[in-house]
Amino acid sequence: MSANAGSGISGRQRPARLGRRALVAALAMAGMALPAAAAPLLTAAESDPVALGWMQGFPPPSEKIIGQPDSDYFSFPKLRWTVCHFRELLPTRRVSRGLEAPRALPYALDPNIDAVTFTPLGGGEPMTWEAAFDANYTDGLLVLHEGRVVHERYAGCLDEAGVHGAMSVTKSVTGLLAEILMAEGALDETALVAEILPELEESAFGNATVQQVMEMTTGLDFSEDYADPEAEIWTYNAAASPLPKPDDYEGPRSYYEFLATVQPDGTHGEAFGYRTVNSDALGWIIARTAGRSVADLVSERFWQPMGAEQDAYFTVDAIGTPFAGGGLSAGLRDLARLGQLVLDGGELDGKRLFPEAAVERIRQGGDRDAFARAGYANLPGGSYRGMWWVLHNEHGAFAARGVHGQTIYIDPTARMVIVRFASHPVAGNAANDATSLPAYQALAEYLMGRDPRAE
Repeated sequence: MSANAGSGISGRQRPARLGRRALVAALAMAGMALPAAAAPLLTAAESDPVALGWMQGFPPPSEKIIGQPDSDYFSFPKLRWTVCHFRELLPTRRVSRGLEAPRALPYALDPNIDAVTFTPLGGGEPMTWEAAFDANYTDGLLVLHEGRVVHERYAGCLDEAGVHGAMSVTKSVTGLLAEILMAEGALDETALVAEILPELEESAFGNATVQQVMEMTTGLDFSEDYADPEAEIWTYNAAASPLPKPDDYEGPRSYYEFLATVQPDGTHGEAFGYRTVNSDALGWIIARTAGRSVADLVSERFWQPMGAEQDAYFTVDAIGTPFAGGGLSAGLRDLARLGQLVLDGGELDGKRLFPEAAVERIRQGGDRDAFARAGYANLPGGSYRGMWWVLHNEHGAFAARGVHGQTIYIDPTARMVIVRFASHPVAGNAANDATSLPAYQALAEYLMGRDPRAE
């Protein structure tokens, strides 16, 4: 979350009385990367929150309660309940779907998809789509092909009426808003951040361009090393927490305050560095430019015009600022609607909702050399643009990705959108890429090769 603002506290000072476990839980909720967990003792079926009885009963048994001020509600296996219940743990801001009837999604379910096979990255025995569902601790999975739902499945804490944390998929929603503002001429990607946000002139962001923020090639003295108790991530988290601070707390108290204290390290534009603070800076840039909060813009530009079924919501800091880097929770079908809208370049039922140029720029990708320096072994040749991960593979695929397995995967060649919610015990996507990326490619090839009469 956020930390450290014009308060005199050093980014290396960890606020007193804020327990490490509580901070880790909040950071995970925010969609940030956490250290790899030990091999889980429970399978997806064994850790199912319904099977384990979390929060069942009136009241639940004391040993089955998950809530505040408990500090471990995002530890495995409790996280498998928490991902669907953030609003019961933290203050949130609504993303309204409006008052119109939802736009129906057409269905053409394909019962053969579960039998599609692929070989995991690195080799090994072939695996089916059905087996990958549990292997990745999937809570919800929906596939659109040519705009129709061909596969939909729920498990764990999620059903068709529920919402689930999108984690860092939120970044891509924020990035899409910025790309739209640029395509409409309201935002200049060559502008310096300080020209838009004078409050950040003395920070590391001040002399970075909007493009560098969007591609996360900013040079920032900001560590997300969770093993280091003095890393800036702890101050960042403390500042963003909407919960009451200890009496002796002297640090920043909002995202805005923390961002103003981030110091430079390195040269802007040289290397990709995945830091959530870039997303919060971009959210502020968007809000200042549009005169609307990110939550309100998501409602106005996406949720209402695309005919969402459910309201979504953002977690917020103590002054109500939406967490632009990881705070969105939404329904599976609505995230699929958004993915289809992106695939279609901003057009819905013959009506243009935003300029196609916004999506075209994302698909072009960012600086591949800068991205390569970050060493993402599972994304060779990839790049990052508009807070989207661009694979630059033969299908031109690009994706929104969040910890614990959240995904919007868009394959323009196959005309396919995959949306997945998950609660994998390991936060980093490297833990599920081996059984996800080749599965997506295999499904794309299957869908492209189907008999048209099956559709």
